Amino acid sequence: MAVFGSLSRFQNFGFLLLRIGIGAIMIGHGFPKLKGGPELWEQIGHAMSQFGIHDFYTFWGFSAGFAEAVGGLLFLLGFLFRPACLLMLFVMIAASLQSYGMGGWSALLHPLSLGVLFVSMFIIGPGRFSVDKR
Repeated sequence: MAVFGSLSRFQNFGFLLLRIGIGAIMIGHGFPKLKGGPELWEQIGHAMSQFGIHDFYTFWGFSAGFAEAVGGLLFLLGFLFRPACLLMLFVMIAASLQSYGMGGWSALLHPLSLGVLFVSMFIIGPGRFSVDKR
């Protein structure tokens, strides 16, 4: 329809809204993990056992919280955008494997959806209204 075709001129604004929304969600999801401390980090880090890694759970758990919180901030700002997408993609892959193992397909859908989003945004880029484009 011609009415919707004119919306393409707002494409970069759409990318900005997407970055702000998903970035804020990832910050909100990752920051409590960072605040949780070593006990929570170790619990989260056990997801790495899905990859055959059975050491340094505290480090991996902290890394997941860091990737979500700081990666979310970078995603929101559009700064170091593609590295941030890759960082969060790795966390979503680990979360997908752990979720599937714990709850089957329905538990898998959320991290899998975010993983697809981060791959897509890695390819597309942050849009014109980003720090990377300045």
